[in-house]
Amino acid sequence: MTAVPRLGALAVFAGIVGGACGDPVPAGVAGPAFPVSTDLLAGATGLLTCDPLPADSVTRIVGPAGGAVEVGPHRLVVPAGALSADVAITGVTRPESVRRIDFRPDGLAFAESASLTMSYAGCGLVALPPLRIAYVSDDLVILEYLISLTDTSAREVTASLHHFSNYAVAW
Repeated sequence: MTAVPRLGALAVFAGIVGGACGDPVPAGVAGPAFPVSTDLLAGATGLLTCDPLPADSVTRIVGPAGGAVEVGPHRLVVPAGALSADVAITGVTRPESVRRIDFRPDGLAFAESASLTMSYAGCGLVALPPLRIAYVSDDLVILEYLISLTDTSAREVTASLHHFSNYAVAW
């Protein structure tokens, strides 16, 4: 084999190995043993597709004592000590086919992690654990998956937040 074909083979191998370096799947855990309908999933984005919820916007003042903000079926809990001053926190949901919530002020950071619980009721799945909350861009590109816990009986997923932005339920 000459140097050029070896380099080509090496590039293909590196691409395959590099492509496999996403979020790890625990050893011994296979993917779903049943076919997953693309009607339930938002294409290749990894965002869960759901029946649209009504639009909602809520603003609450949360300060050093902590507090909660409920927007539609979703809730943000800010613990005591997470904020050093009062902040007007706004959460917005839209009538769209993904479960997304946008928080403002954008970029607000917490000294202690806040907890975001998002509902996936009306998403057509009984369960496809583990579901996760994803940090997403304005145009719904997944930027990061957050470590999340799925409560299948309540049809909710919860994650810790360190800052504000846009979040959506993902698989």
